[in-house]
Parts: sequence; C-alpha cells; structure tokens
Amino acid sequence: MINLTSKQRAYLIKLASGIQPLFQIGKSAVTPEFTKGIEELFNTHELIKISVLQNCLDDPKEMAFMLAERTDSTVVKVIGRKIVLYKPFKDNPVIKL
Repeated sequence: MINLTSKQRAYLIKLASGIQPLFQIGKSAVTPEFTKGIEELFNTHELIKISVLQNCLDDPKEMAFMLAERTDSTVVKVIGRKIVLYKPFKDNPVIKL
C-alpha cells in the first residue's frame, strides 16, 4: 500500500471523476473470483472505480480496504457506493504523482 499525500489523493480523485466503474459488487460481495478480476484489471489500469450495488449489504469502506489489502493497492476514496483504487505499474507508471 502506498501512503498518499492530500495533493496526490486530490489529483487521483480528479482523474477518477472522468472514468466509469469497471466492476460492480453485488449481493455476493467480495469473492475470490472478484478479487482475481480486480488483480487482472490492475495489469492494464492503474486507477479503477468500482460500483457497489444497492443489493450489497456490506459496508463499501470495509470492502474497499479488504480489496486494497488483497490486491496490494491503495484506497484513494470511497464516495457513497463508489470505490476508487490505485496501484501504479511496477516498471513504467503512467500516472505521475
């Protein structure tokens, strides 16, 4: 997990405002398959947005931190039922902080 400064976090939130959610969490919550899908998505994206559907009874903040821990990413922000995660590429990061 990366410790982000407030300016870095604000920059990532600004970037995330222009992207659509790439995954949705439903009533089955965070399954191993869902986590694997997020890990695979981080191979092509550094910043992802996840939408938590109304039928999911789990707390979005708890799920965000669980996903971040499992995928070795950083929680940028949880806004309502939207989760934003960041994980820079190892070799050549596209997003410059």
